[in-house]
Amino acid sequence: MARHMTEPIKEVMDEILAKPSTRRGVCIWLTGMSSAGKTTTAEALAELLTASGRQVTLLDGDLVRSLLSKGLGYSKEDRDANIRRIGFVAREIVRHDGAVICAAVSPYQEIRNEIRQDIGSDNFVEVFVNTPLEVCEARDRKGLYARARRGEISGLTGIDDPYEPPQHPDITLDTVTHTAAENARLILDYLRQCGFL
Repeated sequence: MARHMTEPIKEVMDEILAKPSTRRGVCIWLTGMSSAGKTTTAEALAELLTASGRQVTLLDGDLVRSLLSKGLGYSKEDRDANIRRIGFVAREIVRHDGAVICAAVSPYQEIRNEIRQDIGSDNFVEVFVNTPLEVCEARDRKGLYARARRGEISGLTGIDDPYEPPQHPDITLDTVTHTAAENARLILDYLRQCGFL
């Protein structure tokens, strides 16, 4: 009788442990300079993922800085601490099979690599929002670039602090010739090819 009891239990356990690919956790990490188009692309992607049946969390760099990273400055150490905090939250979401979109300048390659390794390369999609500096400056509604050019603020990525482009991004986006909606679809297609949808 014990043998008959274990067969249904084994079937149920096999079903629980056989995680469908559409439920695999994934972190989509958008990196690029301020005003490159990360947030608008992330918002468009979040809508597409939701429409595709995935629950998604959006961690926007500006919002995270005002809440989770309040009090941090813009030194390299503080920037890295900010990215580690975003990465920690993203890792926990991915670990529970969730989908998370992170839109943060994250200017340094070393810390992005650390976050990728921490989350797991198989569950991490690095998206380079490759927008020229002059386009970012023209789009800047906050006036950060103009203030940095006048010397009113320092440490702005792309002006007096470096931006290190990804060496091997999974996706590179052109926001000059493509809209946020078009770029979001490119990411969605990639996620589908990778089995996340």
